[in-house]
Amino acid sequence: MNAPNDNTAPRGLRGWWASPTQSGARRWINPWEYRHLRASGATRFAGGSVLAFGGVLLVSYGAYGWAALFLVLGALNLGGGIWYLTVARSESGPKLSPRDPGTRALPLAPDRHAQA
Repeated sequence: MNAPNDNTAPRGLRGWWASPTQSGARRWINPWEYRHLRASGATRFAGGSVLAFGGVLLVSYGAYGWAALFLVLGALNLGGGIWYLTVARSESGPKLSPRDPGTRALPLAPDRHAQA
């Protein structure tokens, strides 16, 4: 070892920001929600739908200020839920076994240019 203290951890916020421990969507999503992305996404989507429905109901009653609040919150939750479900889908690749009929390779077509 070259130094008595070989601590290479980043120091302070600037050091952490320069070399974060997590990348991409993990920085923006709550760790508990990231571990349960599908459930969190479905819950946000359902909550956003309820809020949007409440906003539409409030518009029908003429309470436009409250309706705007509910519609904005509903749209944000719907967008967040869709984003969570998209992230969950993009991180889980196909997990098909080699014995699954959907993974069989198609037979190669005969080469027309090959000499017989």
